[in-house]
Amino acid sequence: MKAIAQHILRITLLVLFAAAATVLFQTVANAQNPELQERVAEMKQAAAKNKQSLAQYMYVEQVTISLKGEQKKVEHFQVRTGPDGKPQKTSLDPPADASAPKGGRMKQHIVEKKKEEYKDYADQMKTLAQQYVPPDKDKLQQAYEQGNITLGPVAGNPNDLQLVIHNYVKPNDSMTLVFDKAQKELVQIQIASYMDDPKDAMNLTVKFDRLTDGTNHISGMFIDGVSKQLSIATQNSDYQHL
Repeated sequence: MKAIAQHILRITLLVLFAAAATVLFQTVANAQNPELQERVAEMKQAAAKNKQSLAQYMYVEQVTISLKGEQKKVEHFQVRTGPDGKPQKTSLDPPADASAPKGGRMKQHIVEKKKEEYKDYADQMKTLAQQYVPPDKDKLQQAYEQGNITLGPVAGNPNDLQLVIHNYVKPNDSMTLVFDKAQKELVQIQIASYMDDPKDAMNLTVKFDRLTDGTNHISGMFIDGVSKQLSIATQNSDYQHL
């Protein structure tokens, strides 16, 4: 029994040593890649600058929710940055129609329960998406220090490069940042994540555009809840300086 325990201990120590060596190797490799270090620094600087600039704007957000490819709801909001640095939304839509629903009491109950279920799921998707977008400079630095960022070219576009980040918010997630080298700004983000269960995939695509003063902003975002076939498409427009 003692021999078995010693064997298990040796294996455990070897596994821990291998893990530590991997982290150390990745950290050293990153330190020896000056371009990666430079691009991460540019990304962090751009994220901080744009967050500050966007606080001086309000804009209109259109949110379209679809289930199994069928449009279910369209909402419009006026958005501005609040004192806490988070977006504050005011609905631009007229009050919902309060007419009596059709069908018997049991059918109404089932329909309302289903609506509530999908609304909760959509809200969870939005909350998860907010953990990725916009990229956080502190999380970018942490990913860099942990060796979770790789740098590479973008096929067919020599002016762009991509930073692929793993384990950004959740274990085994993936976030690909496409970066314009000349303008030093984000062009697109692709995210592969999941809800509570890794089998419950959530994919996210984000497009960026520039305002007249050069501020980089999210022009469109598409969230795909794969298992429930629920999608949320967001379009931002009509930016006005405060």
